[in-house]
Amino acid sequence: MNLKKEFIEYFKSKGHVEIPSAPLIPENDPSVLFNTAGMQPLIPYLMGKKHPEGTRLCDYQKCVRLTDLDSIGDKTHHTFFEMLGNWSLGDYFKKESIEYSFEFLTKVLNIPIEKLAVTVFEGNEDIPRDEVSASVWKSLGISEDRIAYLGVDDNFWIAGETGPCGGDTEIFYFRSSEEVPEVFDPEDERWVEIWNNVFMEYQKGEDGKISELSQKNVDTGMGLERVVAVLEGVTDNYETSIWKEIIAKIEDISGKPYKGNETSMRIIADHIRTSVFISADDAGIVPSNTDQGYILRRLIRRAIRHAKKLEIDTNTEFLEEIAKVVIKKYENDYPEIKKNKDIVLNILKNERIKFNKTLEKGLKEFSKVLKQIDGKIINKDIAFKLYDTYGFPIELTKELAEESGLKVDIEGFNEKFRAHQELSRTSSAGKFKGGLASTGEAEVKYHTATHLLNAALKRVINKDVHQKGSNITSERMRFDFSCDHKLTDEEKRNVEELVNDWIREDYPVTVEEMKKTDAVKSGAEAMFLDKYSDIVTVYSIGDVSKEICGGPHVKHTGELGKFKIIKEEASSAGVRRIKAILE
Repeated sequence: MNLKKEFIEYFKSKGHVEIPSAPLIPENDPSVLFNTAGMQPLIPYLMGKKHPEGTRLCDYQKCVRLTDLDSIGDKTHHTFFEMLGNWSLGDYFKKESIEYSFEFLTKVLNIPIEKLAVTVFEGNEDIPRDEVSASVWKSLGISEDRIAYLGVDDNFWIAGETGPCGGDTEIFYFRSSEEVPEVFDPEDERWVEIWNNVFMEYQKGEDGKISELSQKNVDTGMGLERVVAVLEGVTDNYETSIWKEIIAKIEDISGKPYKGNETSMRIIADHIRTSVFISADDAGIVPSNTDQGYILRRLIRRAIRHAKKLEIDTNTEFLEEIAKVVIKKYENDYPEIKKNKDIVLNILKNERIKFNKTLEKGLKEFSKVLKQIDGKIINKDIAFKLYDTYGFPIELTKELAEESGLKVDIEGFNEKFRAHQELSRTSSAGKFKGGLASTGEAEVKYHTATHLLNAALKRVINKDVHQKGSNITSERMRFDFSCDHKLTDEEKRNVEELVNDWIREDYPVTVEEMKKTDAVKSGAEAMFLDKYSDIVTVYSIGDVSKEICGGPHVKHTGELGKFKIIKEEASSAGVRRIKAILE
C-alpha cells in the first residue's frame, strides 16, 4: 500500500485540494530553522487570509525536527519525516474532522476499532472541557473507557505565546501483540499516537485573554513513518519498507548485519536521509557553523563517526552511495531531489573529506594531550575541546584514553556539555521564538521591501539575478541572491537609490489570482515554483515587480519608509547576502 497516495485520494474524495509540499527551509519565517509541521507554511491562511485553492486542503509535507536529535538511534525517532495533513480553513469543524479520520483509519487502512483510543482536551478556567469531540468519538463506537481527558500540556495547541489556539484530539493505536486493555492509559507506552486533529477555535491576545475566533480551523497531522510501522506490524520503524533499501545498503557497505548494530545503522540512515533533503532544498544550504548549515554539518559528521564504529572506511564514497539510494527512493515525490542530485552528492563528498582531515588533526591533538597530562586523568576542559573543536564524541576520547591506560573526567565533561546545550537552547529560544503571532506590521513592510530589492538587483547587476532565500524579523531583512561577485560600492549605492526611488513613487501593490502557468507566462517570478499550487497569488508593484508570493504586503510602497543596506557579504558559493533595514 502507498499510504501517501491513499491519504491524498481519500481527502480529494471529500472535496479537498492537494497542495504541494513547501520547502524544508521556511520562506520569510525567522521563527524556526526548518518547517516542522504541515501547518507552518499555511500560517497566513490559518490567520484568515483566503487560500487560492479554497477552504479544504491536503498534502504530504517534508519536515525536520531537532528536538529529538539525541534520541535518534532508537526505534521510533527521526530528524526528517513526512507529515500527512488535511485542513479546513473556516469550513468543516470537529464532527466532520473526526469522522474523516475515523473512516480513513478503519475503512481505508482497515485498522480494527478495538485497537484505537483517543485523548481530548479536559478544559481549564478559560476553555470548557471538549465534550463535543468526546461525543463524536462515542457515536463512532469508541467506548468511554478508551477516551482520556488531558490538560494543556498534552491536548492544547498554540504557536508561540499569542494567536490562534485550541484543544486537540489525538488518536492512539495499540502497538503490541498482547491483549488490548479495556481501559486506555495514555502513560502505557504500548499505545502510540498516530494522528492529531487540532481545533483552532480561540484567540489568545497580548493581554492573555482568550476569545472565540470568527474563522475556526482544523489542522491535522499524521506521521507517515509511524503509521507505516503500524500497518506493516513492526515495532521498529527502521524495519519498515521506508528504510529497507537504505539499511540494506549500510549492511552491504559495512559487511555487518543490522541486528546487533541497530543504533549506528539507524543514525547513519536517518542522518544521511535528512542531509539529502536539506542539501537538495533550493535555498542552497551548505555545511557551515551557523543556522541550517550547522545542523547539516553536524548530521553528516555524526553519520561519519558512526560509520567508523561499524569499521567502514570513511575515505571511500560510502556517504554518497547511501545517498543515491535515498535519492532514488524520493526523487519522484519531490522534484528538487532529482534536480539537485549532483549538488547533494558534492556536499556530502566535500564534507566527508573535510571531516576526515579534522579527525586526523584531532588524533594528533590527542597525541599531544597524552604528553601533557599530569596524572592519569584527561580533565573536562581537554575532553570538551576534543568534542567541540575536533568533533570527538566523548566515547571516542574514552576509548583512546583506555588504550593509553588513562581515565576521562566524564562527570566534568557532562557538566560542560549540559552548560553548552543550555546556552544553545537559550539562544535558539530567543532567536527563533514566534510562530503565528510573528507577522506584524514591520514584517509585512520588510516582506514588500524584498520584492523591491529583488527587482533593483536585476536592473543594477543583471536580469539573471534570482532570490535564493530570505529571513525577516521585525527589525531587519536578510536577502540571499545568486551573484558571482562581491557588489561594488557603486552597485550597492545604485540598488539602494533605486529601491528608495520606488518607495517615493508610492506605487500601488496589487494582487490577483491566476493559474500558475498563466502567471509564469505573464512574467511573474517565483523563488520556488514547485512549492505553489496550480492556482497562485501574484503581487505586482506598479510596473517594477511581479512575483508569485503568499504575501502579506503593504498597499502602497510609500508606507515603507527609507531603505538602507547595512551589509553585503557571501552566503555560499555563487550566492551573496544583503542585510537591510527600513528607517
